[in-house]
Amino acid sequence: MGRLKWIVLIPLFIVLAIVIGGEVVMHLWNWLLPPLFGFRQLTFWQAFGLLALCRILFGNFGGRGRRRSGPWYQTPEEWGRMTPEERQKIRQRMRARWCGLEPPSAETQNPA
Repeated sequence: MGRLKWIVLIPLFIVLAIVIGGEVVMHLWNWLLPPLFGFRQLTFWQAFGLLALCRILFGNFGGRGRRRSGPWYQTPEEWGRMTPEERQKIRQRMRARWCGLEPPSAETQNPA
């Protein structure tokens, strides 16, 4: 009986999420955007399509997000376990990537 219950409930929850999500997007859009910017009002299916498009483009809304990767996405615990040299190397890579600055060469870091 327990397995049959889930077979029925899971599709019901999916349909309910689609209906609630589409309705919320439709009502928010129709409440805010036509008066503010003169956009057309949306139907339920247009709102559902917009919601699906946003999910495809921007990822999961409201879920447990994915762990970002890369040297600059360190948790505070990971950052605390790093040596000062490792932290400085990450800072330099961040500056090079986001500020367009070239990372200093080895000669300029440790002049002899």
